Amino acid sequence: MPATPPRLLGPAEVRALAAALDLRPTKQRGQNFVIDPNTVRRIVRESGVGADDVVVEVGPGLGSLTLALLEVAGRVTAIEVDEVLAARLPRTITEHAPDQADRFELIHADALRVEAVPGPPPTALVANLPYNVSVPVLLHLMTLLPSLQKGLVMVQSEVADRLAAPPGSKVYGVPSVKAAWFADVRRAGAIGRNVFWPAPNVDSGLVAWTHHEPPTTKVSRERVFAVVDAAFAQRRKALRGVLKGLAGSGERAEAALIAAGVDPMARGESLGIAEFVRITECLQELPA
Repeated sequence: MPATPPRLLGPAEVRALAAALDLRPTKQRGQNFVIDPNTVRRIVRESGVGADDVVVEVGPGLGSLTLALLEVAGRVTAIEVDEVLAARLPRTITEHAPDQADRFELIHADALRVEAVPGPPPTALVANLPYNVSVPVLLHLMTLLPSLQKGLVMVQSEVADRLAAPPGSKVYGVPSVKAAWFADVRRAGAIGRNVFWPAPNVDSGLVAWTHHEPPTTKVSRERVFAVVDAAFAQRRKALRGVLKGLAGSGERAEAALIAAGVDPMARGESLGIAEFVRITECLQELPA
């Protein structure tokens, strides 16, 4: 017999689960639960995951997105920090997706502190990320799990804009550059407030990304990110000045920038990841 698809959670099921757990969603953990099955199906569709994918989900909460992922993914590993939610989720999966329960695994941990993910190497990250830590979690998992080939995350709308921003735009910054080290990133749509319980006081956006190989093997990611951090620490100042600490002097910073083909008076907000890589390589090549 063909497997029975999971039964997704609607508003009544979400509220019933929350009531049974005496759950009071907290802002501290960014707990806003999706109550619309069409929305989670849309997220899964936009993510492009399929039967060959091993998906990591962060912050599964009551399981709305988890169940939609189990409809199509080969395997889902969910990372949940909340003790009450983590204890209840396996039972929800068994009750609503009995034919898929053996393809689900739960990690009760803080996603920012996870050091490994058990099972087959994950190929996709799909999550409604806790908004207060969305960028650090995304960058941590991109770093930790080089097997990830793609992903789609729901974050605060402004954060989605920032992650997908091109050089030179008003919201371009450190998250934009660091995400670009790992992947090609794009905005994948907006999500209304009324699909959540409780409704957040911010708008939400989807960010999709496709993995690419690191843009250099000559210098480490850590060195490149140190240059990025320095460039945006004083984003209105010219690179010659903001990089002198890393270079040893303004003159050495200028020499590296010229060697990289970058105007020493340019600002970090005008440069893409490729330029930051070239600058880092040229800083490394400066004579002692």
